[in-house]
Amino acid sequence: MTDARETATQATSAPVPLLDPREGIPPVTASPRALADVVAAFAAGSGPVAVDAERASGYRYGQRAYLVQLRRAGAGTALIDPVGCPDLSALDDALAGTEWVLHAATQDLPCLAELNMRPTSLFDTELAGRLAGFARVGLGAMVENVLGYTLEKGHSAVDWSTRPLPEPWLRYAALDVELLNDLRDALEEELRVQGKLEWALEEFAAIVAAPPPPPRVDPWRRTSGMHKVRRRRQIGVVRELWLARDRTARERDVSPGRVLSDAAIVAAALEVPPNVHALAALPGFGHRMGRRQLEQWQAAIDRARALPERELPLPSASYTGPPPPRAWADKDPAAAARLSAARAAVSALAEELGLPQENLVSPDTVRRLCWTPPSELTPEVVASTLSSLGARRWQIGLITAPLTQALAARPSEQ
Repeated sequence: MTDARETATQATSAPVPLLDPREGIPPVTASPRALADVVAAFAAGSGPVAVDAERASGYRYGQRAYLVQLRRAGAGTALIDPVGCPDLSALDDALAGTEWVLHAATQDLPCLAELNMRPTSLFDTELAGRLAGFARVGLGAMVENVLGYTLEKGHSAVDWSTRPLPEPWLRYAALDVELLNDLRDALEEELRVQGKLEWALEEFAAIVAAPPPPPRVDPWRRTSGMHKVRRRRQIGVVRELWLARDRTARERDVSPGRVLSDAAIVAAALEVPPNVHALAALPGFGHRMGRRQLEQWQAAIDRARALPERELPLPSASYTGPPPPRAWADKDPAAAARLSAARAAVSALAEELGLPQENLVSPDTVRRLCWTPPSELTPEVVASTLSSLGARRWQIGLITAPLTQALAARPSEQ
């Protein structure tokens, strides 16, 4: 079996800067007529199509794409402005049956779906890198380690909703798809040599087949610093301020954090100020905030203060899965013993196979299996349970035996 880390060392011994493509940067496609030309060119191209998207996270509300980059043999590179071309269904039709090559596909697929672009098959170079055992799987690191080229850096976190987009940003965006197909081919061969290609193909198929994630329950509970807020009335303040901020951010198309910081929300929740004057003295509500804004946030706080006790949110969200593992030893020592044995088995096997534990089997799957194990601890029953929890065939084939043994662990054995 080829050691991917050894391969990476060989490749990075003398990284070569990628040739400056300034003369070859295509114009940004921002009109239906220009898009029709791109569609025709990519329909006539051959082989996989490299796809990437740039969002304005931290600047705009939501995760919409503000630039889509594609590259295909025979078609070259295209940079598409989704503001001017919000419907890419014609391009999607032209690429029907074509394999998409993406890096960290699950990050880009939702915003591409909003543009009516959905792959029927894909190759994820980040996931391929994880399965192949690379320690660093960012695009720049993978291109450098596998292909020996150095990608330009520095523009990943810029405001991609800026118009017109500066030329250095466009050059950076074009480079993101310049070598994706070459990286794909090299990783496919590496996976084949390691005997992991079928695993990767099964993972890629699972990404394509996955339904859209359901709406997050109580998203306001993810407010940074929420763990400091203990009392239900205070939690109610977090909820009301978060909801008010979200409405404002959506209306203004601005990132919620630029409307009001999480730290400010938590500070207000801990104090529950009775009026605007008291609110203005808190961190995050300083002299730069206008009277109208302060009144908006105070109104949200007042709504929380006026809620009857029965309508206040509970300290924790309802959850149907197992409790946090740190509580297992007290709640169910036998389950804690199973989890300890299962984690050790997964860790040892992942180390042997040269891939991250979470790619061998989802930690949530292991927890659920250990908290509520099947009544019959046979490989067949455990395999069926793993399948029902979403494990793929290749994973089930590898982990069923060690997990079946781990599920028989007892507290006295630890």
